[in-house]
Amino acid sequence: MTRTVAVVRVGNGLVKLVGLCLLAGVLVAGLLFPTVGALGVVSNRASDTVDATSADLVTTDPPLMSVVEDKDGKPIAYLYQQYRVNTPSDQISPFMKAAIVAIEDRRFYQHDGVDWQGTFRAMLTNQVNGSVSQGASTITQQYVKNYQVLVAGRDDKAAQEQAQAQTVARKLKEARVALQLEKKLSKDEILTRYLNLVTFLGRVDGVGTAAQVFFNTTPDKLNLQQSALLAGVVNNPVSFDPWQHPQAAKNRRDQVIDALVSTGKITQDTGAAAKKTDLGVGPEPQLPGSGCVGVAPEDGFYCDYVLGYLHDAGFTGDQLQTGGYVIKTNLDPGISKIAKQAAETNVGKTASGIANTFVIVKPGTQSHDIVAMVANRDLGVDSAQGQTLTNLPADVSDNFGAGSIYKIFTTAAAMEKGQVGLNTGIPNPKTFCFFPPVRYPDTKCHTVANDDATNPDPITLHEALAISPNTSFTNVELGAGMPAVLDMASRLGMRNTMKTNQAGGAPDPNGANELTTKPQSQSMLNNVSFTLGVTPLSPLELANVGATLASGGVWCPPNPIAGVTDHTGKPVQINAPACEQVVNKAVADTIVNGLKDDTISGTSVQAAKNAHWTRPMAGKTGTTETSRSVGFLGILPNFAASSMVYADGSTPEPICGTLPVHSSPNCAGANGAFGGTVAAPTFFNAFNQILAGTPTLPLPNADPAYMDKNNHGPAIPYVVGQNVGDATNALKSAGYPGVQTADFNSTAPKGTVVGETPIGSAPHSQTVTLYVSTGFVPQAPGATSPPPTSTSNTPGG
Repeated sequence: MTRTVAVVRVGNGLVKLVGLCLLAGVLVAGLLFPTVGALGVVSNRASDTVDATSADLVTTDPPLMSVVEDKDGKPIAYLYQQYRVNTPSDQISPFMKAAIVAIEDRRFYQHDGVDWQGTFRAMLTNQVNGSVSQGASTITQQYVKNYQVLVAGRDDKAAQEQAQAQTVARKLKEARVALQLEKKLSKDEILTRYLNLVTFLGRVDGVGTAAQVFFNTTPDKLNLQQSALLAGVVNNPVSFDPWQHPQAAKNRRDQVIDALVSTGKITQDTGAAAKKTDLGVGPEPQLPGSGCVGVAPEDGFYCDYVLGYLHDAGFTGDQLQTGGYVIKTNLDPGISKIAKQAAETNVGKTASGIANTFVIVKPGTQSHDIVAMVANRDLGVDSAQGQTLTNLPADVSDNFGAGSIYKIFTTAAAMEKGQVGLNTGIPNPKTFCFFPPVRYPDTKCHTVANDDATNPDPITLHEALAISPNTSFTNVELGAGMPAVLDMASRLGMRNTMKTNQAGGAPDPNGANELTTKPQSQSMLNNVSFTLGVTPLSPLELANVGATLASGGVWCPPNPIAGVTDHTGKPVQINAPACEQVVNKAVADTIVNGLKDDTISGTSVQAAKNAHWTRPMAGKTGTTETSRSVGFLGILPNFAASSMVYADGSTPEPICGTLPVHSSPNCAGANGAFGGTVAAPTFFNAFNQILAGTPTLPLPNADPAYMDKNNHGPAIPYVVGQNVGDATNALKSAGYPGVQTADFNSTAPKGTVVGETPIGSAPHSQTVTLYVSTGFVPQAPGATSPPPTSTSNTPGG
């Protein structure tokens, strides 16, 4: 129950006494909250609010800073709304605890949450001064108020103002919550929570970050004078800021030291000696930014991808900024720095209209760890300094294509069907006009030409993979069938890429034609130029294709995360797709072996010679018709990497083949860049350093069954994207009755098949697992505070 109290400043002492009695009555009545008569409804509601608040105080942690680390545990980025870490009681200096009690609430260990002596003393002072707002708040009460401001009301300005309103009603609620809290928590727990909550400076909240920011130390090592300074600052972080108001800060610190002496915590001599010391703070601190902009240049795009990856796994932005997570990534700092330097050496950071992305992935049958993801650009907002907010390495950012690198998909699809082997002779005319699979009366053929100086006709597949003629692979593509080739691109790793339209964005139902209304997986079904690599792509996914082949045909999602723990150190499970056997090992090994001549007699031979490269590797270059994009995919037993150089300006121009790398309207054709001359050097420059001093590893042998045309038996059809019922029927109709399903949390429509393993050649006895979408991604566990409403990648080389 609350009553309106008018306090009138008059000279009559009796009137003051009456006012004091009335105010005391209000306090006692408010604390008791009688539940009788008509007042009972209001009182019960108020009581419920108090109960809920005290329960939240016990169970809900304050917003805690999350940290993103590299594979060695070094922080690369911080995510926070309030710059705070959680510090257990045993890691807080006894000096710090004693200092805050001495200056803020010296009867802390005697009262039950409300200091009755102090309260009535303050009430008397306030009565005389004509106010009801001053003094007597215990540490427990301060904890309640700070919680309402910094936690419960952190995104609600009105709630924050209400939590700090100088009213009797607010004081009463605060006192009652404090009384309840002291019955639920020990004194040490309350003190620890208070020290972890309160603001010490600007955005510096909690003793853990305060110790680091003020003194570059940890809270367990805070000495007497350091603790006294921090304890004094809490009362007014602005007025007692030691950098802006050093004398005021020292006076306040000394006041805390005197309080410690008066409470018997230290001797007078110890206090006097402490007061003679200077403040001991270093240069004025600059807090790290929250997020990925402004981190080390070689870490920016990787960090940004991590946040997007976690968002897709069910983490809200609020959780990441308040959950106190430790996000350990697979980023290799040494490799990342080398990769960044190689990309910038090849194409300057501020090169006009040209990007060079470079992504390195480690193969594996359990995970494809991303170890570096860089570009010549930096993540940032200053375009004049070569910065961009587009994640060039991860997004479908190269709108001009990978060129002949896409011939890998044609090779894999035809080889799996038994239509070609490495020794198979393929027709290879210098030019030929190909009709698409579906033709109409007005359909015209599409002329394809080879750029090679030598043009053997026919040519073996092994030779063709090295010198990359166009007409031979267009022949193979049409023989394998466009659906099989397009499916193979998705299977091997271009999954998000194939879902975008031919502008590199989400299909637009209101678009002008099927190039924008449909995903590439559909719009290219009748376009023979797919094998020539003319459509937008993600450089990251292209690197992951190499990792899939190097892993014996096992696709895994490109993985930036080594592990996530919550603020208590408990591991947090990440919602990620399972790895899949997308082609059998014989096919994958044979393709890798078939690509080994690219650096010996193929399109990257000169770049390899210039780099003095001698290690066995698989490689494939790519060049688009107008040289607006060139690329190189390099595959080693323990690494796969893509280097893409492409136009990224507002008026894209062809890239020239002469150094320094630049673009010009006159650089198409003979003067244009090629994947072997412009994109491959980034790879060789980096990997000469990355592999220095390491043993040479052999490539896998080609499987004899895939050297020539051969019937490889039945094949498991690719049913990803279908309804689970239709997919199961399709598999059974193909002779695979052993179908099992597993749920996967995905935003794809419920019941849609989003993953499949294995795929390709397999006996009919093979069991097939289908991963079926649940239709939603649940919020990830581990939030420490209630989040607000949530908001939410033509001619050959």
